[in-house]
Amino acid sequence: MTDLTYEPQTGHTRTLASRLWTTTLASGVITAALGALILAWPGKSLIIASALFGAYLLVSGIAQVAMALALHVSGGARFLMFLSGAASVVLAILAFRHFGEGYALLLLAIWIGIGFIFRGVATTAAAISDHGYPGRGWAIFAGIITILGGVVMLSYPFDSITALALVSGAWLVVVGLFEIGGAFAIRKELA
Repeated sequence: MTDLTYEPQTGHTRTLASRLWTTTLASGVITAALGALILAWPGKSLIIASALFGAYLLVSGIAQVAMALALHVSGGARFLMFLSGAASVVLAILAFRHFGEGYALLLLAIWIGIGFIFRGVATTAAAISDHGYPGRGWAIFAGIITILGGVVMLSYPFDSITALALVSGAWLVVVGLFEIGGAFAIRKELA
């Protein structure tokens, strides 16, 4: 007698795994392309990135303040949301007030460095904790490289903003290529 619940679960698992490899591939291609663009135009990339960063901080800050006032959550959670939103709005104002200057770009450098570290830690931890993780070796390696990129960016933000863009672009290309490699490793494991 055939177990009818087993086949849909296997098909569902295969669908998720196939989406994982295509999502990983798309992420790798986009990451590598962004890195190549930054390497080609580091000065313009920094100005555009600082403007987008300021806009992001402004929009997300206003949204967090509005949520803090509208949501029915505990007083502590409400305070933290309001504080985080207000800080984002203040940073956005500083970024736009000093647009194109080192201060806005320094905020961006710190943001990117911290983002790389969080992404690297999350990727590495997920791959280490799950022994069945497809492309596990690639994910661990890409996570470690991403962490190192974040540490480098936080360690030397003042040396040269252009050098920071070049380092960021190079790291994005490397991370993107490793994500592409990881995608093909996942696909190979699915075959």
